[in-house]
Amino acid sequence: MKKALLSLCLIFALLSVKAQQGNPYITVTDMTRIKQLSSASLSHNGKQIVFTVTSIEPDDAAKGEYIYRSVLWIVPADGSSAARPLTSPLVNSSQPVWSANDEQIAFVRAVKGKSQLFLLSLNGGEPIQLTNDTHGVSSPQWSPDGSRILYSVHLSYPEMLKDSVLNRGRDIPHWALEKPGFKSNLPQSKTKPDPNGDIVQIRAFLKQDEADEKVKVFNKLNFEGEAATEPNFSFNHYFMIEAKADAKEWPLTAGFHNYSNAVFTPDGENIILTSAADTLLNPDRSLTSGVYIIPAAGGLLKPLIMEDGMAVSNGQVSPNGKFLVYFTSKPVQINVPHLVIYDLQDARKKITIQVDRSVTAALWSADSKTLYYTAQSNGGVPIYKTDITTLKTEQLSSFDEGMSNLDVGKKQLIYVKTEVANPYELYSADLINGVPKRLTSFNADWLKEKKLSFPEKKYYTNSKGMKVEYWVMKPANFDPAKKYPIMLQIHGGPTAMWGPGENTMWHEFQYFCAQGYGVVYANPRGSGGYGEDFMSANYRDWGTGPTEDVLAALDGALAEGWGDSSKTVATGGSYAGYLTGWLAGHTKRFAAISSQRGVYDLTTFFGEGNAWILVPMYFGGYPWDDAIKPILARESPFTYVNQITTPYLILHGETDLRTGIIQGETMYKALKVLNRPVEYVQHPGATHELTRSGNVRQRIDQMLRIYEFFERYISH
Repeated sequence: MKKALLSLCLIFALLSVKAQQGNPYITVTDMTRIKQLSSASLSHNGKQIVFTVTSIEPDDAAKGEYIYRSVLWIVPADGSSAARPLTSPLVNSSQPVWSANDEQIAFVRAVKGKSQLFLLSLNGGEPIQLTNDTHGVSSPQWSPDGSRILYSVHLSYPEMLKDSVLNRGRDIPHWALEKPGFKSNLPQSKTKPDPNGDIVQIRAFLKQDEADEKVKVFNKLNFEGEAATEPNFSFNHYFMIEAKADAKEWPLTAGFHNYSNAVFTPDGENIILTSAADTLLNPDRSLTSGVYIIPAAGGLLKPLIMEDGMAVSNGQVSPNGKFLVYFTSKPVQINVPHLVIYDLQDARKKITIQVDRSVTAALWSADSKTLYYTAQSNGGVPIYKTDITTLKTEQLSSFDEGMSNLDVGKKQLIYVKTEVANPYELYSADLINGVPKRLTSFNADWLKEKKLSFPEKKYYTNSKGMKVEYWVMKPANFDPAKKYPIMLQIHGGPTAMWGPGENTMWHEFQYFCAQGYGVVYANPRGSGGYGEDFMSANYRDWGTGPTEDVLAALDGALAEGWGDSSKTVATGGSYAGYLTGWLAGHTKRFAAISSQRGVYDLTTFFGEGNAWILVPMYFGGYPWDDAIKPILARESPFTYVNQITTPYLILHGETDLRTGIIQGETMYKALKVLNRPVEYVQHPGATHELTRSGNVRQRIDQMLRIYEFFERYISH
């Protein structure tokens, strides 16, 4: 009987798979078929590429659930043979990096819940575990001679107090912990806890309650994480270890400070990294940063690049050891970080690359004469290259593609490309991106039989004279003789940017087009990818101005004649949740609206969201400032809640602390009191990242709930 039932289950499963494969349109569960490629790295000899493939697989331990699997793969850079896996799918592996001789790969894998560093020989054999760090490790990087590996560890404040390596003297911070009533930080105490003892014993008792997680005591400003509040500071430090079994690691940094972006100089003698500009400031108060240098063998940390009032962070050192690329930006201001080249041999020389875009990666050519970089721009993420002598810049790919994971070799480029036809594949090309060659078929194979909707780029000039780009996607089964509902999709940020080269919305756009909707999306004022002036054009104007731009995009789509103006709907998440809430209170033109993980009251948002810094950044002050109060009220969708009559679906992750759950609950409660058509959906355990990297069933559920809600109002 059991065998018969098992056979029936297998038959139904196979029929389900065949039905899905036979559907010419993108289905909601096609989400689970998308393979995401990342961490692509070209070997030093230019012959092979190692990369990570993240897939969504059924969870054998929980019926109906899915898990994310990350596997390392390798492929010849010339495409002479197919890619093959290097690691088992049973244990997630990530962050692969090549040894100097290209014979080994260092990578990270979890052991007993903590990520550890492993070595894999390409000559055969099982991976060798190098570290057994109680805190877990990340970001491995080989020394130029291939003898050592640099990596980082992350510790909480209580862990730092106990750590005998990074806090050898069992000290306390030199900067103020800001505990009220004490002029200086209390030293670590060995007093025995006693609730009935003297004040020192009572304090020890209360401290033990904190350690046992019976209570959280907050003295820090930035205490919201993504899913839980966190009362303790945390610190990132760097260690070095010899690249051999049973080696002993040693620390490069220590103390109650944070370090990031560590890179070797080409001679292997020094490490360049980023840390706070003023190490005597409480980390919450330290908004500026600088670039430092430290001997790779350990020693004194010395300042290298400091700019008054600026957040400075380093990138890579040129192969000849002469130049360092770095970035500067103004804290708590809307601005595009500047891309700068620093001459390590003459500190007086600095070269600013004129690129009014947010650079996502910057790498040197092998001859140190050219800087390659990717940057969000006009709906894509193109590759650029700049000659550092002439400062001539060339764009090597189009705005219709998104290039990520760029790596530069002596003769070729490699990258992962996103396009409308395919969300992720690995490519190689020559140094000017001529004749790019696709090396993988992780998504190409199953997409061969799918009918996709391809966006058409349009333009609109807004009331500020700014050119606004938007895209129109017709339904996948488009018939010019019919009328179709149109969905206005709005992006968050507000400095995000959408376009054909953006991968996070690939599946959702295609799914709704497959369901018979036209989809229109825009990059309204405030979006990234169009320069600093455009990005700051929504200062003290989150609602009215951006609304003009997104509605102009919708009107542009309707003007084509195939859309039904009585069946328009709108949705968006985060800042776009804000803007859909604003639309609901300012127009009656939509048949239904859905806002996801939105912000609706800016004063409350300041208190309960970890993105609270957006309030002073975009509105010029704080909720208690008399001049700012009316601005926050004017710009809050909740102010206009009594004007909302459009059917409204509100969705929020239950543990979202970037735009806290009170936002959704307040909006829903008000609309319910007003007896308006509103439905509220919470996803237990979901954070702000639900639709990008959250529980797969919840991701599917959210998309289907939006579709089902809209169908209530447009299907008749």
